[in-house]
Amino acid sequence: MSNHIDFYFDIISPYAFIAYKNITKIENIKFIYKPILLGGLHNLVEITAPAFNKFKLKNMKNDCELISKKNKINFNWNSKFPVNSLNIMRGYLFVEENKKKEYLKTFFNAYWQDDIDLTSLENITKLLDNLNIDHKMFFEGIKKQEIKDELKNITNEAFKKDIFGAPTFAVNNKIFWGQDRLEYALEAVSYTHLRAHETPEQLVCRLLREKK
Repeated sequence: MSNHIDFYFDIISPYAFIAYKNITKIENIKFIYKPILLGGLHNLVEITAPAFNKFKLKNMKNDCELISKKNKINFNWNSKFPVNSLNIMRGYLFVEENKKKEYLKTFFNAYWQDDIDLTSLENITKLLDNLNIDHKMFFEGIKKQEIKDELKNITNEAFKKDIFGAPTFAVNNKIFWGQDRLEYALEAVSYTHLRAHETPEQLVCRLLREKK
């Protein structure tokens, strides 16, 4: 039985941002971050993203604001939504392992809290400089074929697992799509974290309480 949860995400997704904020509050479950290119995944599964339907877009914006408020997450709809996240997602794969955590936090917050345009190379450069990441090496690195292939391969991996959107949690090849399915993913992986005489349901409740 798996002792971790795979987290498939793209910074472009507001729901992935909400999920990210919630899972960072959970300290006793291991999450493996799986960056994907959401637009590429949508193309593979032949889905038109809600961002390109004005009715769905309006509902998504309202929904994210309601969920964020309930979860006490600082959230601000980005005025440049949607954007092409290709460089940002390749960047996550390129930066050194000890920089990934702060990179993800910085770019998620920049887009979904600070209304920063992540298509601007100047804005990206400023964020990288704040992280002490060499921006010249960064922009060269994300052009490397191995980085391109890695993002493509993880996106294809998601497709082969029948994943069609972000965020998606995966446990033992079972998928849980959407930020509101986190507790179900926790329950699926919880058996290896059970305390004595604690039921799976009690464990999930405890984990969710501990993250608040």
